[in-house]
Amino acid sequence: MALLMFLRKIPALIALPVMAFFIPLVGGVSLMDTIQLVIGQGTLRLYPAYTIAFFGSMLSVLLQKTGVAENFIKIGAELAGDKPWTIAVLMMAIIAILFTTLGGLGAIIMVATIVLPIMSAVGISAMTTVGIFLFGLSIGGILNAGNWALYINVLGLSVSQIQPFAIKMFVLTSVTALAYITIQLYRDGQSLHILKILIVVISLLVIGTLFYCGFRHLPVTVRHDFLSTLKMIARTLKLLSGVSLVGLFIDNLLRLCRPHSKKIHWSAYCTPLVPLLLIMVFKIDFIAAFICGLIYGWLATYRKNHLNLLIQAVFQGGAVVMPAVVLMFGIGMLLNAIMGPGETWTQLHPAGWPVLNLLRPFLLKVVPHNAWSYIVIFTLAAPLALYRGPLNVWGMGYGLAAILLTSGMPAGSIVGLLMAVGQVQGISDPTNTHNVWLANEMRQDVQKVLWNTLPYTWLVAFVGLVVAALTFL
Repeated sequence: MALLMFLRKIPALIALPVMAFFIPLVGGVSLMDTIQLVIGQGTLRLYPAYTIAFFGSMLSVLLQKTGVAENFIKIGAELAGDKPWTIAVLMMAIIAILFTTLGGLGAIIMVATIVLPIMSAVGISAMTTVGIFLFGLSIGGILNAGNWALYINVLGLSVSQIQPFAIKMFVLTSVTALAYITIQLYRDGQSLHILKILIVVISLLVIGTLFYCGFRHLPVTVRHDFLSTLKMIARTLKLLSGVSLVGLFIDNLLRLCRPHSKKIHWSAYCTPLVPLLLIMVFKIDFIAAFICGLIYGWLATYRKNHLNLLIQAVFQGGAVVMPAVVLMFGIGMLLNAIMGPGETWTQLHPAGWPVLNLLRPFLLKVVPHNAWSYIVIFTLAAPLALYRGPLNVWGMGYGLAAILLTSGMPAGSIVGLLMAVGQVQGISDPTNTHNVWLANEMRQDVQKVLWNTLPYTWLVAFVGLVVAALTFL
């Protein structure tokens, strides 16, 4: 089924539930448990993701219906001029910076409502826009310390052991992303000044390398003072953002009592920022933040009989995102089929989920014993990170990590493996909820996104594995 999806012979909408049904049956799970625990409970496994998607889509439709999105695109196009490469790199950098701290589908939707229209406005194709966003998301995720917690807990490593390799993967993925942007824009028919681009890329790499090397060799006290200053600036900016947000809400409430112009008030363009600030400054729940964003957007664009517009946005928002939600049902089923239904099963069956029990002996037989076999085996196996396969950290990847650790592989090489091959999963995997949502939002086939990005992510995985082998083996 994975191969048929890969070759686009069967849609994921059908293939994922079929896989989810037959995998546990072949693994020895009874028909009744498969129906109840895999198919039935699996549809609810990703309920936080698709509930957030519903509310995010409502906000997106509201912005479209009020004309905010259209004007936002026009303004973005006017400011950007004819520099799509520069805008693409800038947007990717912003996404990467944000997702060094943010995470989850809710944050992705919030950032996407700002970034996607700007990239579309300068003539970047829908497919390239999705790819740029996914690369930025993955680059930020590499340096997101929250993602390192799993490596620390499962493999018993410290931050100081993970950080150097993470920085190498950050540089490697960033360079590949710049190549992706340049090649894709050329394929889209954009006029590019290749020499200027090369100068910019080389300059960025040199500046980044010099800064990193210089920072590492500074005295500990100086580094500590520098980081403390950055944290103080961040706290100040957060406070100012919070005060500004309260001021905008009050201003829009007061505007309800004034005559309303047909022109869109400038404060309406801040609507996509409202949920983002609520999450980052006040640590508010994603769904609550989207509801606040809906209310703010409605107030900022208020006109006579405006309530009907809000109701239409709520209903149509659900309809727009429904294809992505149905696909998430299948992803949830597949997760239950491979990883098991969780505590429901383990409390009654201490031996564990049969599918995992059958896979463990096979995985132990393919454990590499030297640097060359490590590189070759896991480079060839990199696509097994797709479709919740054994190298997918959100499938059974961490279970595999525990198996490899007990087989004698160094913990550092396992981190290198998961982080390198993880780029294939994080950017290209059609079963990622963010891939599904982004493809749906830009009216693209999620399987085409896989084909578009896989050559780049597979290359990143290969070079990352080489670096991991040289570092840890």
